[in-house]
Amino acid sequence: MIAKGQKINDRYEIEKLIGEGGMANVYLANDTILDRKVAVKVLRGDLAGDEKFVRRFQREALSASSLSHPNIVEIYDVGEDDGNFYIVMEFIEGKTLKQLIKKRGVLSLPETMDIMLQLLDALASAHDSYIIHRDIKPQNIMIKESGLVKITDFGIAMALNSVELTQTNSVMGSVHYLPPEQASGKGSTIRSDIYSLGILMFEMLTGKMPFKGDSAVEIALKHMKEPLPSVREINPVVPQSVENIILKAAAKNPKNRYRDVREMAEDIKTSLDEERENEQKIVFKYPETDFSDTKVVTAQKEEKKEEKDEKPVAKQITEEDKIEKSNKKKMIIISSIIAVFACLMIFIFIILPKATASKDIKVPDVYGMEISKAEEMIKKAGFKLESKQKASDDVEENLVIETEPSKNRYAKKGSTIIIYYSSGSKKIEVDDYVGKNVYEIKAKLELDNIIVVVEEKEVTDSVKYEGKEHLIIEQSISKGEKISPGEKITLYIPKILSTYPDMVTDGWTLDRATEFCEKYGLTLKVTYKETADYEDGIVLAQSPKANEEIFENDTFKIVVSKKAVTTTTQTTTTTTTISSENTSNFGE
Repeated sequence: MIAKGQKINDRYEIEKLIGEGGMANVYLANDTILDRKVAVKVLRGDLAGDEKFVRRFQREALSASSLSHPNIVEIYDVGEDDGNFYIVMEFIEGKTLKQLIKKRGVLSLPETMDIMLQLLDALASAHDSYIIHRDIKPQNIMIKESGLVKITDFGIAMALNSVELTQTNSVMGSVHYLPPEQASGKGSTIRSDIYSLGILMFEMLTGKMPFKGDSAVEIALKHMKEPLPSVREINPVVPQSVENIILKAAAKNPKNRYRDVREMAEDIKTSLDEERENEQKIVFKYPETDFSDTKVVTAQKEEKKEEKDEKPVAKQITEEDKIEKSNKKKMIIISSIIAVFACLMIFIFIILPKATASKDIKVPDVYGMEISKAEEMIKKAGFKLESKQKASDDVEENLVIETEPSKNRYAKKGSTIIIYYSSGSKKIEVDDYVGKNVYEIKAKLELDNIIVVVEEKEVTDSVKYEGKEHLIIEQSISKGEKISPGEKITLYIPKILSTYPDMVTDGWTLDRATEFCEKYGLTLKVTYKETADYEDGIVLAQSPKANEEIFENDTFKIVVSKKAVTTTTQTTTTTTTISSENTSNFGE
C-alpha cells in the first residue's frame, strides 16, 4: 500500500486510494509536472516479484499505450519506481457500468444500444492494432455524466493466465463474462471479446448475470456447457432481433459468433428497425458443443510423433513388390500424358482466346449527366450496362455520380459498366429535442451516423431542474435544419447548482433551517437575537446570502429571533447543539 503524499517516479503525488483489485491498487494522484489529476495503477506486491509476469505486464501495457480512441482510457506513462510497477492513466470522473446497473437494475434499449455502439467502436480500434482486451466486464467500463463510455484495463488483462481461476477474489468478477474457449485454456481471439460483450449486453437488459455458482470453476463450466437463459423471458420488452444479437455474440462455439465487432455494430444499428419486428429466433449453423478441433490436431501430432519414433525394419523384396514397382512407373507415364493434355487445353481455351480477344476501350466520362443520356453514351461505346441508385449530398437526383470501372479506365468491349446515379440527399431533418431524454435522442441520432456531443450547461433555476438532469435544455442545431451523416450536433443538459434559499424573506424557522443543513451536509451556527417583533425561532439574517452556491461542508450562519424579556431590545449569543457565532460576523 502506498501512503498519501508519496511520489511515484518523483512526479505523481499520491492523494488517495480509489480502487483495489486482485492484481493492482489504483490511486488518485497529481501529476506535479503537468498539474493534472491522473489515476495510477500499481502492480500488487506479490505479482511484482514474478519476473516473467512483470515482463508480460510491461510489454502488454506498452502495447496498450499505443491505443488512441475517445472511448478508451488513455495511458500516459508506464514504468517502475523502487520495485513498484505502475501505469499512469487518464482519470475519469464518473461511475462504472456495474454501479449504473446496480443503481438502475435494468437499462433501457436506447441506453444499451448507445453504450454497446461506443464499446464496439473502441474495440474495433483495439482489434485493428492486434490487441485483445480479454477482460471485458462492467467494472472495467466507466460512464461519464455526459454519457461518454470509456474502457479501462487494456493490456493488463492480457498478462493474465489460467492460474487465475484458482485465485480467491482475482477472477470472480471476470469469470461471469469468461468465453468458453478461454475457460478451457485454448487461448483468446477477437471473438472472445465479442462473447464477453454478449454477456455484458445480457446483464444490461436483465439486471442479472446468466450464470451463477459457488466458485469460479463452477461458473466457468456453466459457460462451457449450459445454454444461455432467455433474455425475453426475463425482460419481455426486449424484441427478438435484440435477443438474437446477444445469442449470436455469446454463442459457445466461436464459429457461430460475429466475425468481428464491426459486424456486431451493424447488426445493432438495425435491430430496432420496423422490418425486423417479426424476426425469428436465430438458428446456429455449427453445433454449440463442437470444440474438438484442438484435440484432433493433438492426436494427429501424436500419431506422427509415434511414426517418427519407430525404427525402420528390414524387408525382403518379393515378386509382388517388383510388380508394384512396375505399376508405379506406368502411373507416372500416364500422369505425365494427362498433364501435357491439361496444358494443351489451357492454351486452347484460356490463353489463345485472350491473345485473340478485342482490345480494351476507354470508359466514357458521364459524370453529372442525366441517367438516360449516360446510358445511351455507354451503349454507343460498345458496353453493356447496369444502373444503381446511390445517395449523394453533392449530386442532384437522377444525375450520374460515378461509374464502375471509373471514367477514362479501359474495359473489354461488351463488358458490363455499372452506372451509379443520385437518389438525392441523405440528410436528416433536425427535430426539437428540448425536454426529451438525452440518451434516447443520442442513440436515435447515432443510428443515423450523426456525431452527438453531450455537454452540461449551468442553469439559474436549479430547483426547476431537480430530477431532470438527463433532459435536453438546448441544442446546437435548430429544429428544421438538415444535417448529413458524419456531422456533429451538441445536446445540452442542465448542470444543477445547489443554491441557498432566501430564508429571511420566506420566513423560515430554525427547525426548517436545521433540516436544510442536514440535507446538504452543512455546519449550522446559530445566533439568537431578542426582539418583540417576531415569534421565537424565526430566521432574521443568513450568511451566505440567498442564491449563492452551496458547497459541501460549508458553514452556514443564521440569526434567529427570541422573544424579548424586557422592553429594551438586546442581542444575546446562545450556543446551539451544533455551534454558535456572534452577529458581528455578518449583517442582519
